[in-house]
Amino acid sequence: MYQKQNLKHQFIDFCKTHEYEINDNQINLVSYLNKFIQNKKNFIFSLFQSNEKLCFYLYGSVGVGKTMIVDFIFDSIITSKKRFHFNEFMVKFHNFRHNNKNNSISLFAKGLKKKAKLIYLDEFQVTNIVDAMILGKLFENLFKEKIKIIITSNVRLDNLYQDGLQREQFLPFISLIKSRSILKELVIEEDYRMIKSDKLQRVFCPANEKNNFKINQIFRELTKTKKLKIIEIKVKGRIFKIKNFFDGYTKFEFKDLCDKNVGAEDYIEIAKVCKFMVIQNIPNFNKNNSDQQQRFITLIDILYEKKISLMVSCLVPITEISSSDHLKDVFKRTLSRLYELTLPDLIDVN
Repeated sequence: MYQKQNLKHQFIDFCKTHEYEINDNQINLVSYLNKFIQNKKNFIFSLFQSNEKLCFYLYGSVGVGKTMIVDFIFDSIITSKKRFHFNEFMVKFHNFRHNNKNNSISLFAKGLKKKAKLIYLDEFQVTNIVDAMILGKLFENLFKEKIKIIITSNVRLDNLYQDGLQREQFLPFISLIKSRSILKELVIEEDYRMIKSDKLQRVFCPANEKNNFKINQIFRELTKTKKLKIIEIKVKGRIFKIKNFFDGYTKFEFKDLCDKNVGAEDYIEIAKVCKFMVIQNIPNFNKNNSDQQQRFITLIDILYEKKISLMVSCLVPITEISSSDHLKDVFKRTLSRLYELTLPDLIDVN
């Protein structure tokens, strides 16, 4: 596993080319990641082979450049590698387990090793008990296969799955990651996504009859030359109907996306057929609708990963949408991404 030479200088040139601010903390992170990837067995005091550092856990607040930096380094690596959004990775894993009843975790890890020596899991978060209970065994098997893993997350390792059901059964996973990982926090004062523009675009608030009428007018104008179809998305026996589909342009009520029995698998399939999406009547969130908020977080993560442009109506400006207490840290990323996806320069309406 190796990379192009002078990675630090390449990153500085990359920042200059894209007119990014050159930040010392980011440059230092490039060096740390480079050392990790170079496969130095005794890097960071790894005295025993059984305790080899096979994971790099990178965390930090929204918009500090975690994904941008890891993407840059990942693209420079000359080896077998796979990049996954964490939600997508877990969907693949659960589908594999569904089709392979016996010894499925070990088989999954062995199969992954044949395809990649390094995997990159972006936007790592643990929000449901099914994932929480299985991650320990899954990562044990990934480490057994000597697969190197880079993780990016907004959440400090010790705070993963905080206040989750049966969290005590998740703590061994945290201990495992601590013992096999290099932990680094990236700290930047500004959220770079939020300073791209001084005003919000493609956002209508409050979500009332007048503003929803404006959205519908714009949507009719965008789709006037396109034919209406009803699309059916089928996932594990579930059928999700897209009733307002015009050649990739779609319009939904928030409740139709986030107040039903749908999840990451459904959103991934929806994103495959969409290129522009309207979401109307996004509410404020609190403890009483935290399930809907969790679905919304997953939805925005997937739309952001697939670069789906958005137009939305919400009760309040994006930066003021409230959160349930246990999701407030993760939700900061959601709001930042929602802001970016509604910027006009990211929308191609041709």
